[in-house]
Amino acid sequence: MTLSGSRLLQPGTPWQNWGRSASDHPKHVARPSNVDEVIEVVDFARTHGLTVKPIGAGHSFTAIAATTGIRLDLDAVDGLISVDGPLVTLAAGTNLHQLPALLAPHGLALANMGDIDRQTIGGATSTGTHGTGSAFGGLATQLRAVTLVTADGGVLRVSETENAALLPAARLGLGALGVLVDVTIECVPAFLLSAVERPEPMAAVLDNWHDATAATDHFEFYVWPHTDTVLSKYNTRLPIDAGRRPVGRFAGWWEDEFMSNSVLAAKLELGRALPGLTPAVNRFATRLVGDRSYTDVSHEVFVSPRRTRFVEMEYAVPFDAVPEIVREIHALIERRRWKISFPIEVRSAAADDLWLSTASGRRTGYIALHRYHREDPAEYFRTIEQIMQTHGGRPHWGKMHNRDAESLRAAYPRFDDFVAVRDRLDPDRLFGNAYLERVLGA
Repeated sequence: MTLSGSRLLQPGTPWQNWGRSASDHPKHVARPSNVDEVIEVVDFARTHGLTVKPIGAGHSFTAIAATTGIRLDLDAVDGLISVDGPLVTLAAGTNLHQLPALLAPHGLALANMGDIDRQTIGGATSTGTHGTGSAFGGLATQLRAVTLVTADGGVLRVSETENAALLPAARLGLGALGVLVDVTIECVPAFLLSAVERPEPMAAVLDNWHDATAATDHFEFYVWPHTDTVLSKYNTRLPIDAGRRPVGRFAGWWEDEFMSNSVLAAKLELGRALPGLTPAVNRFATRLVGDRSYTDVSHEVFVSPRRTRFVEMEYAVPFDAVPEIVREIHALIERRRWKISFPIEVRSAAADDLWLSTASGRRTGYIALHRYHREDPAEYFRTIEQIMQTHGGRPHWGKMHNRDAESLRAAYPRFDDFVAVRDRLDPDRLFGNAYLERVLGA
């Protein structure tokens, strides 16, 4: 079947996200290559009573992109559109891993990144992707303008000078306001990161949480369940001409490929087959990972290869509460006698003013829990989610959680303002799906 005589609309095919935690089988799939074709698909969906959802790289662990209507694959809506000083406009389907090559000729880089770069810029900003650093906001805070194709087929530009009142909603819009077709991001001059990674006693790191985040540009640590050890990562920003001292080829392969992927996968399969061995295996692993220092261009330090599939729940919590919550989770794992192979990731971010940002209005700590994709995470995630909620936690929009609109409204002071913008831009829920109905209401 074709769309209005064109080749845009094809029969729907089954889809799964990267973590295998969400799937769909839409009626149609469309692969536009430009904004006019996106408009054509949106007009068709509206006329024929179908929903339409853009899909990025599938790295969200929720069903935020699932649809029974038209799946809009934006792979071909990608690339660099323009550069104006530090302001870089990118098509929404551009993957984060494409950015270093696109930005390097202009001497630019993203101010901050997470540790995965497979996502599209549109998907990453729409779901609240972030890195770490108590003085740095999530990726969406770096946006200065966005362009949406709205439910009526119009093109809406939102910036500090055009439709500015919509900017706090549109920069992190969950795909609920329209199809994001391009973003303008404020970059920074390219820089190096000096990285120090080492195992440390958990008690000391938790006691030093405030000082470490204040003294280090980008600090994070990984708690190994069933041990008293964490892997700490201290990344300090340096000028681009300070001199690279990258990880050697063998050392990089050993840590980033062999230990963090091959050995991890084997450890997870062993833990699934013989869960009683997990504590001993975790203790052994803490003796083999980390304890290195190097200096390299920013994206080479921020990003790590992630080839072992997992599912994830992450909560944003008040910054000062992080040590208490980590201790509570660590004790709970032992008390429940769970066997948890994956480390717990702890990061931070600055407060921002985006209405649905998990760091909206408060300095934030992030605590992320993972399970191997072949394991059932339900009890582990649900039980710890109760702890997070008790502490005023907000779930990452692209990671597994059980919250609904009623509970989320209490967590976000501007929740109803966002819903009002959604009602204005998409009153008939052309861009709706079951996930958005749950978290935003019908």
